[in-house]
Amino acid sequence: MENKRIIIATVICFVILVGWQYIAEHMGWVPKQAEQTEQIETQAEQTANLTDPAFSDLKETVPFFAPGEGKNIVVRTPLYTAVFHSAGGVLESFVLNNISETSSPHSPFLDMIGKTAKSASPMGLLINGQPSWNIGSWTISAENLILEDGDTKTLVFEGNLNGLIIRRELTFDAATYLIGEKITYGAEEGKAFIVRVGYTLAGSEYSSSSTYNPMQVVWDSEGSYETESDVSKLTEEGMVEDGALFFAGLSNNYFLSAVVPQSKNGLVKARIQNDVWRVAYEEQPLTVNAGLPVSSELSWWIGPKDAKLLDNAPNELKKTIHYGIFGILAKPLLWLLNFFQSFVGNWGIAIILLTIFIKILFWPLTKKSYKSMEQMKKIAPLMEDLKKKYGSDREALSQEMMQLYRTYNINPMSGCLPILVQLPVFIALYNALLNSENLRHAEFITYLPFTDIIWLADLSVKDPLYITPLVMGATMFLQQWLSPAVGDPTQRKVMMLMPVIFTFMFLNFPAGLVVYWLANNVLSIGQQWWTLRKVR
Repeated sequence: MENKRIIIATVICFVILVGWQYIAEHMGWVPKQAEQTEQIETQAEQTANLTDPAFSDLKETVPFFAPGEGKNIVVRTPLYTAVFHSAGGVLESFVLNNISETSSPHSPFLDMIGKTAKSASPMGLLINGQPSWNIGSWTISAENLILEDGDTKTLVFEGNLNGLIIRRELTFDAATYLIGEKITYGAEEGKAFIVRVGYTLAGSEYSSSSTYNPMQVVWDSEGSYETESDVSKLTEEGMVEDGALFFAGLSNNYFLSAVVPQSKNGLVKARIQNDVWRVAYEEQPLTVNAGLPVSSELSWWIGPKDAKLLDNAPNELKKTIHYGIFGILAKPLLWLLNFFQSFVGNWGIAIILLTIFIKILFWPLTKKSYKSMEQMKKIAPLMEDLKKKYGSDREALSQEMMQLYRTYNINPMSGCLPILVQLPVFIALYNALLNSENLRHAEFITYLPFTDIIWLADLSVKDPLYITPLVMGATMFLQQWLSPAVGDPTQRKVMMLMPVIFTFMFLNFPAGLVVYWLANNVLSIGQQWWTLRKVR
């Protein structure tokens, strides 16, 4: 029956909305053993402590940071405050100046590294698998750096690792989270090296992670955006991927730590160790001879997934804001959401306005769907008579039903197709709301009316009082009650259970998504009542 088709289409829509990001995008792979390089034979003895590759077996641990001689260097910009250790330039903290950990008024600002992950040597260099920060001696070019709006400044770390000279030039821009780096390798007179360089990243779960905001290892392999979020796999086995890699790092819906190499032919490895997510990107080996310095360049991104800033980042880093297969629709919807918010100053109201806009856009299709439902209701008694007359003769029943449709000028698919046409928009909007960094800690109705109880103070997490999903379930029940009663009694009872099932599934949805669905239901009820009233 027509109503059954509509319910099936709606269920399919919901299943795709909830489950799409969890569908595996590629088959499993077998980790490849990293190629182990050797030093030039004439220098083997002088550089023996640089030759043992760590992390070549993913079941081995990566060296953790043990600060040697040196001190902390602070880099403060309008966007963040970073603390580096002078021994090797390892990052100890990266606090986002304008972004808090939680929606609490007294919440501290978010540290992208955190107390746990700082021991995992983020932004440290592995030289032939060994930690550069624990080898040799290091000097720095400045005590601290303070950047004002429009500033660009550089911090230089220089180290001598048993004859291998390393110069790290980190360039900071006050207007972005992107950090540029140029590394120059040299050798003391009479020495030569084959150097395999690894760049490390580490982080605990960025703020609150959940089913709808998972922590992931992310990378771009030959232009294809890939992710891995299986905690068991990353803990027990780790992962490795090689080839043309445009970037690699750690991400959730709202934050990103990534290394962006200039040379794209490399290897990325990842593991979870002691609850710390770790990534190492290794470049192809470099040959360094005395008097012939070799340079390489790369970039680091550590911060929120700001769409405007990522648009200007190298190597298509903007792919880390992933809107799914209907991203081409999600982006204009997100633009509209930001447009509405710029006028009303409230993200919850902006979501409602966007929902109204979408409803107006699809009004002709929705009207056609409801008219079809009403027409199907009118011929329902005739359909029942045909079923009784032809019984189990499916071929004859089908022919008579088609004749009935022609007689009353009814297209049996006209009620279903409008919903299927709107399905890509629903999926796109779902992903746009789920991946918009602006919705993190976005307020709608901060306090429950007439109380001091915190309510919808953060649209990126579930409703703490479960009011919106319960009201949403009630609106779905009202929709079912208003719909024309077609089909057998058992079918109608099953359909009346749908609001209960959806309510249960929506209890832990991010509040912003529930607000959208609730607003959509309320508008649909109004449309349905108005259209059916006119038809009658």
